[in-house]
Amino acid sequence: MSCPNCSMSKQRLSIKIPEEIQSLVLDHFKHISYTYELENDVMAVDEQAAADLLDFLKAMQLTDSVHFKVPTEEWLPIELFEQYREASWVDSIIREKNITMYFQPIIQNDGTIYGYEMLARFKDTDGNMIFPDVLFPAAKLRGRTFALDRLCRIKAVRQIKRLPEHQKAFINFIPTAIYNPEYCLRTTTAVANQLSIESDRFVFEVVETEKISDTDHLKSILTYYQTHGFSYALDDVGAGFNTLDLLSDLKPPYVKLDMEYVHGVSHSKDKQKVALAFLEKANEYGAITLAEGIENREDFEWLKSKGYKLFQGYYFGRPEPEPLNTVKIDMTSVTTSATN
Repeated sequence: MSCPNCSMSKQRLSIKIPEEIQSLVLDHFKHISYTYELENDVMAVDEQAAADLLDFLKAMQLTDSVHFKVPTEEWLPIELFEQYREASWVDSIIREKNITMYFQPIIQNDGTIYGYEMLARFKDTDGNMIFPDVLFPAAKLRGRTFALDRLCRIKAVRQIKRLPEHQKAFINFIPTAIYNPEYCLRTTTAVANQLSIESDRFVFEVVETEKISDTDHLKSILTYYQTHGFSYALDDVGAGFNTLDLLSDLKPPYVKLDMEYVHGVSHSKDKQKVALAFLEKANEYGAITLAEGIENREDFEWLKSKGYKLFQGYYFGRPEPEPLNTVKIDMTSVTTSATN
């Protein structure tokens, strides 16, 4: 059975039609012979029919209070439908799998490489680079977040073959893109198992921890990973959105301090307070702490002296298409060398 959230076939759209204009809209659809389904005030149509309806509503000046939605996403004003159509370029990137994984080193306090965060980079049909902060919002608008998230996860899992046997792969995923862990994650776990790699070398990293509202849903995903032998991490943890309480509730094996509290921590009492509270909470149940976004030696040394175990940031290495052999650290500069 094809998953409706990752299939690239034409999807049905829902349009919420106010009762006072329903008869007018239905007469229009009968006149142009578009197929539709209507339940209460919600009409289900294909993309072409929705585009025609938008043209009709604009001509009649009836777009106010009309909304549309794609599967798994929120209701949006019908005026945004044109942006939805303009984002259709996302579909071809997902369909053609135009994705490359980059490696950013995660180091231990002695400078040895512990593992890498796998970061997705994308290219359009002309070979131009498209970064995730552009692609994922467009995918969300198209209702393709799960398809894109799944593509990135599977691609990242396969890259672990390029790492030494002792190193781990940190792989991002978006909890809200996964509606059913058993269904949505089985391909990811199957690929990992086919590689004959120890499952604890995979660390699945929750993206945008501070935006999580449904902790029960997140628990079901993390339980699935844990049951299959994988590890997991909470990303972007700091003072916002009650995340210290979230640590106590979820008890992730790895926790990443948000770079907002890493930049300049060596000179900011407020950031030090957050970093120390985060460390204390993680130590209560034995989590491994990772500080991300380190750009200078002062912040690295301060966090290391307080007990942080893992570190990530431009100070040690930018994301690169090849994993590094080593990360060299001295008191004045950092140099790296790439594999052949």
